Amino acid sequence: MIKYASAGSVKMQLTPLPGTDFSDASQIQMLVHSKGYFKASTDSWLSALDYSVNRDAVICALGGLIGHLTRLMLDDALKNGEVLPYNVYQTCLRMDGQTLVNLEIFGNNFDGGSSGTLYKHLNHCITASGKRLLRRWICHPLKDVDAINRRLDIVEGFIQHCGVGSVTLEHLRKIPDLERLLGRVRSTVGLTSAVLLPFVGEKILKRRIKTFCMLIKGLRVAIDLLSALRREDHGIPALSKSVDIPTLSSLDESVHQFEEAIRIDFEQYQDHDIKDHDATTLANLVEHFVGKATEWSLVINAISTVDVLRSFAAMALSSFGTMCRPRILLKDKSPILRMKGLWHPYAFAESGTGLVPNDLSLGQDLLGHNRFALLLTGPNMGGKSTIMRATCLAIVLAQLGCYVPCISCELTLADSIFTRLGATDRIMSGESTFLVECSETASVLQNATEDSLVLLDELGRGTSTFDGYAIAYAVFRHLVEQVRCRLLFATHYHPLTKEFASHPHVSLQHMACMLRPRSGGNGEMELTFLYRLVSGASPESYGLQVATMAGIPKSIVEKAAVAGEMMKSRIAGNFRSSEGRAEFSTLHEDWLQTILAIGGVKDAHLDEDTMDTMFCVAQELKSHFRKGGS
Repeated sequence: MIKYASAGSVKMQLTPLPGTDFSDASQIQMLVHSKGYFKASTDSWLSALDYSVNRDAVICALGGLIGHLTRLMLDDALKNGEVLPYNVYQTCLRMDGQTLVNLEIFGNNFDGGSSGTLYKHLNHCITASGKRLLRRWICHPLKDVDAINRRLDIVEGFIQHCGVGSVTLEHLRKIPDLERLLGRVRSTVGLTSAVLLPFVGEKILKRRIKTFCMLIKGLRVAIDLLSALRREDHGIPALSKSVDIPTLSSLDESVHQFEEAIRIDFEQYQDHDIKDHDATTLANLVEHFVGKATEWSLVINAISTVDVLRSFAAMALSSFGTMCRPRILLKDKSPILRMKGLWHPYAFAESGTGLVPNDLSLGQDLLGHNRFALLLTGPNMGGKSTIMRATCLAIVLAQLGCYVPCISCELTLADSIFTRLGATDRIMSGESTFLVECSETASVLQNATEDSLVLLDELGRGTSTFDGYAIAYAVFRHLVEQVRCRLLFATHYHPLTKEFASHPHVSLQHMACMLRPRSGGNGEMELTFLYRLVSGASPESYGLQVATMAGIPKSIVEKAAVAGEMMKSRIAGNFRSSEGRAEFSTLHEDWLQTILAIGGVKDAHLDEDTMDTMFCVAQELKSHFRKGGS
């Protein structure tokens, strides 16, 4: 069994299961029925799985879990179990595992570590529970405009009132891991009585007393902080509302009572032997305390939330470039994304290169154009992937309720982010680079909606030039004309830019660069990357210049240049028909529709197949008259 993640080098410990456990979905259903599992949801457990992408696959995975629990003789617990719908993506932005890897959310693509990741960039949290909550938030950005704005109001308040942040930070540093301490105390219910003292030992009981004392002490600091933040004299009304726990006053009194009990009974517990009455007292205190476990959890969650939102403010204040509060728009007709001065939030800090902000707009602009697809060209290493990732990260940050790395940002909410970046294979599962590429693209085509953000980087490069171009053309056209989602499509297929040059929903842009004489006066030219997003298609990909920069010998590059010119002259004609097809379809569609209407054709609307047929007829006529004229 593989002990490593499929992407990156993060180690994973997996337990091998026999393949027979993963039976057909129908067999698993019969097994659940015959064993009497999920009595509380006998009639509804199957319908609870309707939210899954592939219900049969989920049921098959359930079979594996049942088999594992059966071997451990723990499967009886399933009889009292209940299956509930997992519909988390109805209220949050969806990112699959590959997107988390491609965007380097938790692990970088170099060594799998946290350096150069979104989590590290955002993590200014102090408490352990705050760090865990941050991870959960990053995995589930919001899709609720009001909830996002409530978070942004608090972050903006922390930025504008630094004194509140300083006081909050001072309190947070005194708070232990309340979440884990609460779990440990709850697990000791019934295990601290005097009857068990001879069995568990005095040392273990002292440890439990210490845990309980730490928890009460930490809750005192937490409640004092929440009580201070609940008052509205600090200038952040949204923060006061977010920590307004109805039972906070009664919990304050309860903590005071526990503090008194600890002072009386356990103040010097480290210096004395534990007696039977001490164990009984602790058992009574724990039982009374756990009776309000739900309320204590509310306090811990409120503290964690404050910690994360203060962390967002700290990130914005310590950033290398301009940060702004995003403006979340309600969707009217089509999705919108407009950003000025966008920069990658942490690539600059990791690489040490200069910060180059760029403007990017997808969707309806102020002039009424609705170009929601960006066809991006430019040289390798020119910054295409960086600006694509920066765009994704800006949306993630905005929907987290965080400031974004740009001068201004307006967007309608995205329901999902799909990325197909880089070139990797899955050698252990026998999947080639091209198969992986197509599988990821298939997932995009199957699941993307109008509200999705899709990133496709150099689609089709894993196969032959013409097959790759054909796939890139078909996928791009489908996403533009059928799905109509916000799309960033990077390519080195320059005929593709001519194909869609006149398309009303496509914007052609490229990452700028320049050739200038190399120092030394030998007449050679060197490529300088400007990392600036500019209008129009790139004139070429500058592959030979990049090869020179990578250390390919000069003689090889010179031979490649000669071979390249020969290949261009030989295959240029293969793309002329596709270029002519684009020009024909965009310039003459209205003209053809008029002719068909005059000719009495009832439905003058031309679908894609009709246009292709008309184009072929036109090409044949052109060829015929050329031969006749000669």
